[in-house]
Amino acid sequence: MAMNQISKFSVFRAFRSRNYLLYFIGRAVSQFGTWMQRTAVIWVIYSITHSAFLIGVTIFAEQFPSFLFSFAGGVAADRYDRYRIIRITQITSMIQAVLLALLVYTGHTVVWEILVLSVILGIINAFDVPARQSLIHVVVSDPSDLPNAVSLTTATASLAQLLGPALAGIVLSTWSASVCFLINAASFGGVIVSLILMKLPPSQPKKSGKTMLGEFSEGIAYVRKTPVIGQIILMVAIASLLVMPYNTVLPVFAKVIFKGGASTFGYITSFFGVGAVLGTIFLASRKPDAHLKRLLFISTIITGVGLVCFALIKNFPVAMLFAVLTGFGGMTQYTVCNIMVQSDSEPHMRGRAIGILLMAIFGMLPLGSLLVGAISQHIGAPVTVLVEGIIAIVLALVFMKFLLVKRSPEL
Repeated sequence: MAMNQISKFSVFRAFRSRNYLLYFIGRAVSQFGTWMQRTAVIWVIYSITHSAFLIGVTIFAEQFPSFLFSFAGGVAADRYDRYRIIRITQITSMIQAVLLALLVYTGHTVVWEILVLSVILGIINAFDVPARQSLIHVVVSDPSDLPNAVSLTTATASLAQLLGPALAGIVLSTWSASVCFLINAASFGGVIVSLILMKLPPSQPKKSGKTMLGEFSEGIAYVRKTPVIGQIILMVAIASLLVMPYNTVLPVFAKVIFKGGASTFGYITSFFGVGAVLGTIFLASRKPDAHLKRLLFISTIITGVGLVCFALIKNFPVAMLFAVLTGFGGMTQYTVCNIMVQSDSEPHMRGRAIGILLMAIFGMLPLGSLLVGAISQHIGAPVTVLVEGIIAIVLALVFMKFLLVKRSPEL
């Protein structure tokens, strides 16, 4: 079907924009490689140390620098040429993946070296994600397609989360982690090629006499004065700290609970990815005027129920059903928050609002990974995940008034 024949009610209606279609394809290729690398890094660390805590440290090493520098990335996305920022981040990410591959291939699998490279990647992502997310508004020609475009963009990560770990498990079993890292390095070329093929208007960076810290402070003040955005970011921050780091202990489930290996870990992660893909497809098919707050409440409840059941059930096939449910709820939750922050932000503040959202995620997730890794050492992985599920349900109930106070007839 030609792009101009895609219905405005189609799940893929944002593909009517040629630039967005290229953007989508480039990100899909890159995200696929990213999930292969993430899976391989976690498995390498666990194979060396057999420590859930050090898995948490590894996740912390990548994500916490993104928290520290996201304010700079958000300001840069509003102030500088976003196209150039993305090109630079893709090239530097490619170099990081190649260095990681060389370390593993030559047998220098020292934990501190992997952690240093993870820190470097976290800094790169702090600048990449705000610029990339802000670019969606430029590549989508019809503003009414924005929620659909955000959902489909998130679907690229969801699909990669489904397929990347499974392939990484096969590659790890057949070859080595270094092959996963080289595949990831090659995948960054997808974004670079898509940018070259796009027909984009010249970037018009905002001129400002304020310092970067001053502009960031302006963004904080804007979020505080915009309750919808502020409440959403607060909820995401709590979920990122106390609920979503469940992936820290998934290798323990693979090896100890389900008596498997690298391929089992890949399959478990992929089942969570199945749910994530279903969640993004569900959101992409919603009407533009769907009641997003209500969807956020329901998805948070679903995440909690999924985690509780996953923690309690020892039968692998049945547990994977609840892994799918958890993935559905978690991805729907994050995507709705992303859509609301992007849609409700003023154009000149959008980069900073996204940067603050990313700080809430990247700041809390690594701290949560450390917390979950440490706690699981004492109470075990199943009990840890059970508590995370209960916290998700309580979180939804605490924010229930904010999420459901304004009822809408359109859902």
